[in-house]
Amino acid sequence: MYDVSEIRRDFPILSREVNGKPLVYLDNGASAQKPQVVIDAVTRGYAEEYANVHRGLHFLSNLATEKYEAVRGTVARFLGARDEEEVVFTSGTTEGINLVAYSWAMPRLEPGDEIILSVMEHHANVVPWHFLRERQGVVIKWVDVDATGALDPQQVIDAIGPKTKLIAITHLSNVLGTVVDVKTICAAARQRGVAVLIDGSQSAVHMPVNVEEIGCDFYAITGHKLYGPSGSGAIWIRKERMDEMRPFMGGGDMIREVHKDSVTYADPPMKFEAGTPGIVQQIGLGVALDYLMDLGMENIAAHEASVAAYAKARMEGLNWLQVQGHAPGKAAIFSFTLEGAAHAHDISTILDKKGVAVRAGHHCAGPLMDHLGVSATCRASFGLYNTEQEVDALIDALELAHELFA
Repeated sequence: MYDVSEIRRDFPILSREVNGKPLVYLDNGASAQKPQVVIDAVTRGYAEEYANVHRGLHFLSNLATEKYEAVRGTVARFLGARDEEEVVFTSGTTEGINLVAYSWAMPRLEPGDEIILSVMEHHANVVPWHFLRERQGVVIKWVDVDATGALDPQQVIDAIGPKTKLIAITHLSNVLGTVVDVKTICAAARQRGVAVLIDGSQSAVHMPVNVEEIGCDFYAITGHKLYGPSGSGAIWIRKERMDEMRPFMGGGDMIREVHKDSVTYADPPMKFEAGTPGIVQQIGLGVALDYLMDLGMENIAAHEASVAAYAKARMEGLNWLQVQGHAPGKAAIFSFTLEGAAHAHDISTILDKKGVAVRAGHHCAGPLMDHLGVSATCRASFGLYNTEQEVDALIDALELAHELFA
């Protein structure tokens, strides 16, 4: 049984008040709160078990290394990957995408080669490709969403041409909540010899993910959205792509031997993990993923779908609320504005006075804001611990904002 009241007790911060009101935390799309088991793991990691990993021969180093490396297998299980050696630890999705841009794309793409993006992409999946556009003459091809915010996979497939080398696409929009049919896109891309990178920052939090079934080449996740520590994350890289990649950063841990006139690199994944890593952060990520898998991603998805349906019904009763994105099967993410001149920042400030935490701004999605014709929106993004009562609190706060700005 999925007992949300019991689950909420796992998250200490949810019992606090903000501005004299019970905290209603609806900013999960930016960063999720942490369960006590993750907090305990991080505290224990620093207070009782800390040492640098790899190469150390003493007890604490061996313990830290064992716990740190065990997370690689945890990530592989979470993503449905067959081989944990295809998991590279990163500080988050941003580093993972930049790793692919510098290690795989930069040495392979020539002027005129194309990268396909959707208009929904987060800046982390836009700016690295602009680097290649500026520095190497790579062409970025954009695919739009329809009026509901849905992305037709056939449009992405139709955009593939003889010069297309990579499709870099989100699995779930952080603004619209749109779920993308990445499996269909990957199947067509593979037939044409085109690599596919998937930004899984949002999707991996809300639904089961199996990279083998999806058929992608790269799949990036970020720990702080997965109820784990900030500064943690990973990217799954298909082995044949990994073999095509040069090192991203140089330093300790990613080498086998260094001499005055030569260097030999370690085998992947260590080849891509230079320097002292986020040891405790990654251990905390492993605990967070175990927590999610114990709850069951199918159960989490079902709970969030129920809350999303309730939120959608409540919002549809507010004719002065403009919600962006109505794609079928969208996740529990709602971006909205109020009629009139109220700015998203002003709206979020009023909501905060009622203890309701939402995000306001462009959500690191400038191309999508341009496409929608808005400069900013408020965003309520729900997680595994949110409830229908919190939806009601959001609606009450929105009604207050409407009264003040009408």
